Amino acid sequence: MSLNSRAGFRRNLGRVYRRYTLGFILFVLGLAVLEVLGVPRSWIGLVFLLATLLVYAGIGIMSRTTDPDEYYVAGRRVPALYNGMATAADWMSAASFISLAGTLYLSGYAGLAFVLGWSGGFCLVALLLAPYLRRFGQFTIPDFLGARFGGNLPRLLGVLAAILCSFTYVVAQIYGVGLITSRLTGVAFELGIFLGLGGILVCSFLGGMRAVTWTQVAQFIVLMCAYLIPVVWLSVKQTGVPVPQAIYGLQLEKVTANEAALANDPGEREVRDIYAQRASSLADKLENPRAALQADRAVAARKSARLRADQAPPAEIVAADKALFGLPKDEAAARRAWTAERAVAEVKSRPLNGMTPHAQAFAGDPHGSPAERAEFDSSRRNFLALIFCLMVGTAALPHVLMRFYTTPTVHEARQSVAWAVLFIAALYVTAPALAVMVKYEVFHSLVGTSFDQLPQWIAAWNRVDPTLLSVSDVNRDGVLQLNELSIDPDIIVLAAPEIGGLPYVVSGLVAAGGLAAALSTADGLLLSIASGLSHDVYYKMIDPGASTARRVTLSKMVLLIVALSAAYLAAQKPADILFLVSAAFSFGAAAFFPALTLGIFWKRATGPAASAGMIAGLAVTLYYMATTQPWLRAALGLSGPPTLWWDIQPIAAGVFGVATGFVVIILGSLLTPAPDAEVQALVERIRVPGGCEASDAPGATPDKASPAALPPAPGGRDTRLPPGL
Repeated sequence: MSLNSRAGFRRNLGRVYRRYTLGFILFVLGLAVLEVLGVPRSWIGLVFLLATLLVYAGIGIMSRTTDPDEYYVAGRRVPALYNGMATAADWMSAASFISLAGTLYLSGYAGLAFVLGWSGGFCLVALLLAPYLRRFGQFTIPDFLGARFGGNLPRLLGVLAAILCSFTYVVAQIYGVGLITSRLTGVAFELGIFLGLGGILVCSFLGGMRAVTWTQVAQFIVLMCAYLIPVVWLSVKQTGVPVPQAIYGLQLEKVTANEAALANDPGEREVRDIYAQRASSLADKLENPRAALQADRAVAARKSARLRADQAPPAEIVAADKALFGLPKDEAAARRAWTAERAVAEVKSRPLNGMTPHAQAFAGDPHGSPAERAEFDSSRRNFLALIFCLMVGTAALPHVLMRFYTTPTVHEARQSVAWAVLFIAALYVTAPALAVMVKYEVFHSLVGTSFDQLPQWIAAWNRVDPTLLSVSDVNRDGVLQLNELSIDPDIIVLAAPEIGGLPYVVSGLVAAGGLAAALSTADGLLLSIASGLSHDVYYKMIDPGASTARRVTLSKMVLLIVALSAAYLAAQKPADILFLVSAAFSFGAAAFFPALTLGIFWKRATGPAASAGMIAGLAVTLYYMATTQPWLRAALGLSGPPTLWWDIQPIAAGVFGVATGFVVIILGSLLTPAPDAEVQALVERIRVPGGCEASDAPGATPDKASPAALPPAPGGRDTRLPPGL
């Protein structure tokens, strides 16, 4: 593409997306007018859902392609600014948009580990990986591993690891889609998942990376408007200042004062005592669950019989029968149910509903009792481990790294990282302010409200899923106490406008933004999986002579199968969004980060050692997660308390896998023959600016670091693409 045509292409992009942004703003204002005129909320929510899905579908249809270069890397012609926007949308998943502020609401200071880890990860991307991978010029991360380390084993391991971390990640996104669509439309959560799945497939299925890229730019505009508008509105409502980041400290002081008052409130103390007694009773039952279950059945059966004999009201008889038939079926089920109930009761027996004071750095007390000091050390250790895990996981996620193959030059790959960091930072510096302002609203406007005057949105969210939000008058005083409120962090952002008393159209806007975040990331993840199987396995390993049409068709078939499988698993609600996303980061960090960084910066790294390091790192991570994470332990039938290494929680399991991977690759490389001189020379060249390209200066023509420019892989097997791709 000539300089003039590239300039014209960029100008046209600017016009298109400026009109799109203006149209979206007018669309939201139009819905606001309809709300004022009395249009039902359910209609507004449905219009938000359908309109945004139709726009994304339209972009996907207009961008459809069967050209492999367009399908896999968008023709390598995405300008840095727009690639930064697409990368930010690809990155700001349901976890960032939906769950980050919720985690900060729940964890306070400890939740900043996610902000620091994810932000720091992009520094590693810019410094260690993006420019070098772009200069190497392949289509995918397994492509790089196969060309750098030689042979099919590193490529196959890269594909398997990419599928594992991308599939785990995409389950979380589809789970978020289900939450949003069920809230907007009122349909069942499971049906909401498959409604949203159509929006995911229409983009990635038809046009691959080209459709995903231009859809993600549109989704970025939606999600940023949706995140910033309600936060600014809440800031103005609470303080009169339209800059939420500036009033964060002021509101945090107020929240801290509220926390001290709630910790000593008589009603709160009464509720905590009730939960403490409940936890103690459940602990007694767990000592002999069989006898306790038999006793509970006998008591429930006698109550039901007595009510019938006394001709009690039908409602009381139905409730008694429901309690009888709701008892666990057997001893194993009783043990699981009572263990879970005991954990909840123990949390709710603590001040502030089990939350650490928002401004307190870590749980425990470094100057307190031995138990408090141990808790403080464990909390700090997990904080640092999670930051490390998220940083290296960010730098190794295949669907993010694939984005830097789409720019015309290596220089623009670097620029697009800078743009992405800028856009992501706008959300990340806002999330802590949103968490504090929502907590302020809960403490001031919700806690202390009588149960017969609770806002309508509580019942609405309870209908979506009682585990997401529920209230219970534990002490029977008719007033809501903080410890009587159970709210899942995954709905804090989605419910923030309603918690703050903002118009419903703002709630619809936030839901549309959350949907855009989940869809954009899901598209990139599904494309990463499909590309790995169709390009890296089928084309590079099974049928190198496959036609372009067959390769793209196979990719679309794989994408459809993977999407349906992920939707089915998401419908089972295996874990919360943030854990699923963090697990994907652990898998990516353990499998890819040691192999990628050593493959780029250490020419002595060998293929057998890289393969062994990827296997060992991933195996250690999987083992630790499987033996310590509650849902996985239950699925595997493991009983008893988990054994934690240095008290590290399973969410940061990748810290052990990364260390293992580095050790195995370094030792294995020293014990195996060095790579061929040709490979070592290639590694030297990709680290030198201009080493594999004609020009890397701003405004230069597209670089020559295409796969066709690279030499054949070791062993004489030519991994270059056919001419013209």
